[in-house]
Amino acid sequence: MKLRHSVMIGFMGRQADRFHEYQPAQDLATRLEMVKRVKGMEGMEIVYPSDFAEVKETVARVKDSGIAVSALNVNIKGQKKWQAGSLTAADPKLRAEAVADLKTGLDLAAELGTDMVTCCPLIDGHNYSFQADYTQQWGWLREGFAEAAKHRSDVRLSLEYKPNESRNFCLLRDMGRTLYLCEQMGLPHVGVTMDVGHALCAGETPAEAMCLAAQAGRLFYVHFNDNGREWDWDMLPGSVNLWDLLEMLFYLERLDWDGWLSYDVMTRDGDPVAQMEAAIEIVKTAEALLGKIGRDRLAGLVREGIPARAMATLMKGLV
Repeated sequence: MKLRHSVMIGFMGRQADRFHEYQPAQDLATRLEMVKRVKGMEGMEIVYPSDFAEVKETVARVKDSGIAVSALNVNIKGQKKWQAGSLTAADPKLRAEAVADLKTGLDLAAELGTDMVTCCPLIDGHNYSFQADYTQQWGWLREGFAEAAKHRSDVRLSLEYKPNESRNFCLLRDMGRTLYLCEQMGLPHVGVTMDVGHALCAGETPAEAMCLAAQAGRLFYVHFNDNGREWDWDMLPGSVNLWDLLEMLFYLERLDWDGWLSYDVMTRDGDPVAQMEAAIEIVKTAEALLGKIGRDRLAGLVREGIPARAMATLMKGLV
């Protein structure tokens, strides 16, 4: 297994919630330099269109930086025009614009040397009963993603799910729905971005959901972070759910998964560079902990299926 560690460049800039701004805005050049300072970083995830105010200039800056691009994240949720939906907007013109942005993202990804576009359609869903035609919405979502994916097969399209935000009920809200959508499209280069925090909020066991996607051949990309299972706080990996982190790494090894871990981690206190370094270091330390406890020993405990022995063994591994 070869896990590669990627930084989400957006977390080098402005970070805020409804009440506070925790980190100031930074221009692209500054954020690229910040990414370079992250120890253990092997690549970055960049966002279209927000990071591409001047497309040619952005492409040139990214190439000149020498930083590998793990994925290009296409944001079809944030603009005012998509307040009532992007791929599921009632206006066919808006749906077409969302598909066009995805196609542009696929082309830019290829130009930047990555075969991955990730997209989280958070504005597609509903807030109230009798607000949306569910059968129509699902059809529009499927048709939009399929049309975009067919634009080119040399770049994978990876769909990220989340239970809620910005919609009370996002259309693509869990692993099962996302895999179902992928199977309906029947395109081998369409798969899943699994965000650990989103899986936790969806009530999933992250390692189990990860295995489902991998067994379907559709685990394309992973966002690592953590939360208390009640809200997507984008905390440092393992800071709340340590055993889930360890179990995910255990199964990624068993699956011999070769891909990018992108760190979707917010900095509310301190320095974003140090925060990203800590995230990478935590995951590498968790990998070392697997070695200390013993992978074969852990596999034996799984086969045995006695939680008391497994948990006692895990705790002893910490001392």
